[in-house]
Amino acid sequence: MTTSSRPGPPVTGDGTPEPPPLGAVADLTGRIAQNVQRIIVGKPEVVRLALVTLLAEGHLLVEDVPGVGKTSLAKALARSLDCSVSRVQFTPDLLPGDITGMSVYNRQTGEFEFRPGPVFANVVIADEINRASPKTQSALLECMAEHQVTVDGGTYGLASPFMVVATQNPVEMDGTYPLPEAQRDRFTARISVGYPDPAAELAMIDEHAGADPLDTLRPVADARAVRSVIEAVRRIRVGPEVRQYCVDLVGATRRQPELRLGASPRTTLHLVRAARAHAALAGRGYVVPDDVQAIAVPVIAHRLTVAPEAGASRVTAADVVRGLLSRIPVRASTRA
Repeated sequence: MTTSSRPGPPVTGDGTPEPPPLGAVADLTGRIAQNVQRIIVGKPEVVRLALVTLLAEGHLLVEDVPGVGKTSLAKALARSLDCSVSRVQFTPDLLPGDITGMSVYNRQTGEFEFRPGPVFANVVIADEINRASPKTQSALLECMAEHQVTVDGGTYGLASPFMVVATQNPVEMDGTYPLPEAQRDRFTARISVGYPDPAAELAMIDEHAGADPLDTLRPVADARAVRSVIEAVRRIRVGPEVRQYCVDLVGATRRQPELRLGASPRTTLHLVRAARAHAALAGRGYVVPDDVQAIAVPVIAHRLTVAPEAGASRVTAADVVRGLLSRIPVRASTRA
C-alpha cells in the first residue's frame, strides 16, 4: 500500500483510528469530490453518490453506454485516495483465478504457494464487468460480501477499506452477459453517468483535448483517513421511524405485480448504510427520511427484476421505486 506523508488521524488505545467530527468528514469528502470533478465535469450528483457508496463501505456499479466517462470516474475516485489500486479489464476469456489469485507450485520448496490476484487492493476497478462469463463474475461474490477470498481451502482477508468500482455496458450491446441477481445484490448502488450538457462538454474539450488530466491528479486522502471517516459514519443515528421507513420501502417491492423479484434483506442494510453516509455528507449526525429518498432509486432499483408484462409496457425498476416513494408514508415505528 502506498504510504503518505500526511499526518494520520488520532488513534484510540487499541490502535484503531479515532472517528473525526462530522465537520471533518464533510471537509475530507469535499476535497475528494472536488478532485474527482476535475475529471467528471458537470456531474456533481454522480460524484456525490460515488462518495456515499465509499462511506457506506459498499461497492459501486456504473452502467452506461461507452465513452461517457465510466472508467474515468472509477480511476478518478481511486487516484484521489492514497491507497492500493488495481484494475481488471473483464473479457470473455478471463478466468476466476485471474481475479482472486491462485496457488502456484514452487519447485524450490516443493510446495504450492498462493499468489494474490488484483482483488487484493483497497480499490478494485472492474472494467466492463459484464463482458466476462458468469463463472468469472462469480469470483467477486465472496470478495464483495465477506471481504475475503477462499482458494484451495485457504481463506485470505482483503484490505481495509475495500471497494469494487465496476463499469458495465447496457445488456443490449454485443458481447455482454447480464449480471446474475446475486451479483447485482452485492453492489450498494448503481449509477448512470449520462451525456454531459453542452457547456460541460465544451469545458471537457478545454480540459482533456491537450492532455489527460488523470495524469496530474494527486491523492487528497489516504486509506487510514478513509477508515476513520467510515467509523464516524457508522455512529450516525438512525431513528426508529427512519428504520421502519426503510423496512416498509424494501418490503413493498416484494408485493408489486410489476416485479418478478423484489429486494432482499441485504437491500435494507445497504439502504440504511447509504442513508447514514448521505447524512454525513450534509454534516448531520442523524438520518432523516429525505436521506433515504435521495438514495433509494440507485440503491434499490438495480436489485429488482421487472416482470415480462411490465417490461413490455416499458415499466422500469426505477419507475417502481419512484412510485413507492410517492405512496409510502413515514410512519411511527413500534420499536424503540
